[in-house]
Amino acid sequence: MEPLPSAAPLATKLRNTLVQYHGIADSEWRVAKKTKDATVWRKPSEEFSGYLYKAQGVVEDVTNRIVDHIRPGPYRLHWDSLMTTMDIMETFEENCCVMRYTTAGQLWNIIAPREFVDFSYTTNYEDGLLTCGISLDYGEVRPDFVRGFNHPCGWFCVPLKDYPNHSLLTGYIQTELRGMLPQSAVDTAMASTLANFYSDLKKALKT
Repeated sequence: MEPLPSAAPLATKLRNTLVQYHGIADSEWRVAKKTKDATVWRKPSEEFSGYLYKAQGVVEDVTNRIVDHIRPGPYRLHWDSLMTTMDIMETFEENCCVMRYTTAGQLWNIIAPREFVDFSYTTNYEDGLLTCGISLDYGEVRPDFVRGFNHPCGWFCVPLKDYPNHSLLTGYIQTELRGMLPQSAVDTAMASTLANFYSDLKKALKT
């Protein structure tokens, strides 16, 4: 098990990586799924052999409230149907923490429950916020779970200029589920999970 890294340099590097993803040209993305709530694209990841996914949709609420529902905290577990447990293991200054969480099985349990330990960081971005994370090799792996790994991931949330009570939410996700899984099953699950994330989030914000 590795010791915890210094929070500030990791947060800076993570933010810079996400801003770089946010600048990738539209022509590099291929549509993976489209619903009334969101569009999901993908491109080959430069971090591992799977895909980097981009999801985007307009959410009817103010930026701070949306990000409060996404980042580690009391809201996320209530509405995110994929997340089954979440514990904050360490808290740092500057809106950084380390959290351990578990996810439910997917695709009739072809994808078994997973456990992740992520460093999470939330910061200002333009007129809105960016909440981002990356997995750490930290803490004992619990039995009954496969330890997955999130390469740099994050959510940009910025208010729409003409509709300040609406926000444009753009996510970048590249999750290495690990274990013996057919890549096609992973790709199907990822695109659907991201689209469902928007519809679940919208329902949660209305309650």
